[in-house]
Amino acid sequence: MAVALKATTSSATQQQWFHPTRDRFQYGFTSLRNFSWIPYFKKSIIYSNRTPVGDGDVSSTDMRNGYVNKDDRALLKVIKYASPTSAGAECIDPDCSWVEHWVHRAGPRKEIYYEPEEVKAAIVTCGGLCPGLNDVIRQIVFTLETYGVKNIVGIPFGYRGFFEKGLKEMPLSRNVVENINLSGGSFLGVSRGGAKTSEIVDSIQARRIDMLFVIGGNGSHAGANAIHEECRKRKLKVSVVAVPKTIDNDILFMDKTFGFDTAVEEAQRAINSAYIEARSAYHGIGLVKLMGRSSGFIAMHASLSSGQIDVCLIPEVSFTLDGEHGVLQHLEHLLNTKGFCMICVAEGAGQDLLQKSNATDASGNVILSDFGVHMQQKIKKHFKDIGVPADLKYIDPTYMVRACRANASDAILCTVLGQNAVHGAFAGFSGITSGVSNTHYVYLPIPEVITAPKHVNPNSRMWHRCLTSTGQPDFR
Repeated sequence: MAVALKATTSSATQQQWFHPTRDRFQYGFTSLRNFSWIPYFKKSIIYSNRTPVGDGDVSSTDMRNGYVNKDDRALLKVIKYASPTSAGAECIDPDCSWVEHWVHRAGPRKEIYYEPEEVKAAIVTCGGLCPGLNDVIRQIVFTLETYGVKNIVGIPFGYRGFFEKGLKEMPLSRNVVENINLSGGSFLGVSRGGAKTSEIVDSIQARRIDMLFVIGGNGSHAGANAIHEECRKRKLKVSVVAVPKTIDNDILFMDKTFGFDTAVEEAQRAINSAYIEARSAYHGIGLVKLMGRSSGFIAMHASLSSGQIDVCLIPEVSFTLDGEHGVLQHLEHLLNTKGFCMICVAEGAGQDLLQKSNATDASGNVILSDFGVHMQQKIKKHFKDIGVPADLKYIDPTYMVRACRANASDAILCTVLGQNAVHGAFAGFSGITSGVSNTHYVYLPIPEVITAPKHVNPNSRMWHRCLTSTGQPDFR
């Protein structure tokens, strides 16, 4: 259960994370439950460098002080669907009854719940690489120092840094992280998997860490939640705050996660290269595989933004390769009419057409069969069998995209998410993640965002726009 460490002199005041007009509401893939606060200490503090300089008028200063009221809320969803048949509709009943859900607005509070001079804060980056990791690390350090925290450390190579012998925590400061945003990768290093939760919390306790900032995706968020729960069980006053990192953009309730915009932008380079190759060849075919284990957001958005894709295949929409209505038949049609064609596939697409593997990686994710290579081989064999020459160029830019520096859009998102993570910790929250929902920056309880990955809705307007752009038929 996600909690905030709330200061009171008596019993804890019960407040809700989500404020529905009904007691319980099934929304999308997950149920939204109420979350409580627990007692902690508080301190009212105002920093001159966090408060705009006024003209002596107290009311003017209060209005312009930049603090977020602890009772501020943001609306999670804003569309009132009139019918379940409306494109992208998410309804709880046949009448599509309107239910409001409010979440905590992110930002600095006037009252904080730690003495900054006594805080030891730790930052850890988990999972795979993603554009923007260094931007988030940098902003967390900057914001902690703004509050007055002197003891900031980085945990090397993910959760492994808590227990692996020889891996020492790295002292961090503004001078150390000043320019790390100018390069990709992670300044702290990354790794998948880790030790038992109890061993990690043992390490946190031994190191006397008060705040832990976990930058990672769904698996890393699950780990952060487990750490948070173990700290609660031991009654440790540790704020565990996550920052959502996933190129795939597959975390529930988030408009987007950092790294996604950069991935879509970098994918344009691969698509454009494949397009030039296909356009220049006789019966040229360009095939590009992009990231997206269970969600096709990158492939969909990259296809939309490029305007060069004829076929977009994603995990959420089933299709067949062979037969009268299959993808291969459509490629024949494109070569006959256009003389060339372009295909974009997400890595998790077409897994039902491949031999399944029971193997998993260090994070527990099922290792997917390579659909891109399978598609490449199927296309070559098909056109060879029918005696039609085809010049296929296959591009997989996965590691080039993961390792690049964040673009301007992601750099801004990383800045805000990193700063808000620190504000959330100082506000006394734990077991939360810092995100953007319905264009507003909010705090969400980790258990809610990890119940399932976010998927492309095949009935959504965005997928319909993609189909209009590609002109592809239904391959079923």
